Amino acid sequence: MESPAATAPSPNAIQIVDLYHARQHLWQLAAQLFANDPQARKRWARWLEHKLDRGKLEALVKTLREFPPPNPELARLLANEAEYFERNAKRMRYPRFRAQGLFIGSGVVEAGCKTVVGARLKQSGMLWTVRGANAILGRLSQI
Repeated sequence: MESPAATAPSPNAIQIVDLYHARQHLWQLAAQLFANDPQARKRWARWLEHKLDRGKLEALVKTLREFPPPNPELARLLANEAEYFERNAKRMRYPRFRAQGLFIGSGVVEAGCKTVVGARLKQSGMLWTVRGANAILGRLSQI
């Protein structure tokens, strides 16, 4: 289920799934499917990463849906991952986002948040209660 923030963004917001998070899904799936074959795991995950990086989400989903599952548990996992990539395909058009000069990883945003929060909450001599810090963070998030 998507969070309310993801379903009701600012009208001008462009939603992007962090590329490294999406890749992590592929590597975790590959680890389950090829638990005893590290070479096959690496080859398969990189092949799907290639599709993901080039915005070939339909081909990636098709590959996941057509993969012959070795057991019912992995069949469910494959189906769940196929649905994840299908549901988020519009947010994973990485070539388009790159062409627009947008960041496709969350590191820049995370670093910015850390800097803003750190600048406000970690000034010399400041001591915060959880309630007080949350109040300030609520104000900062409105800026």
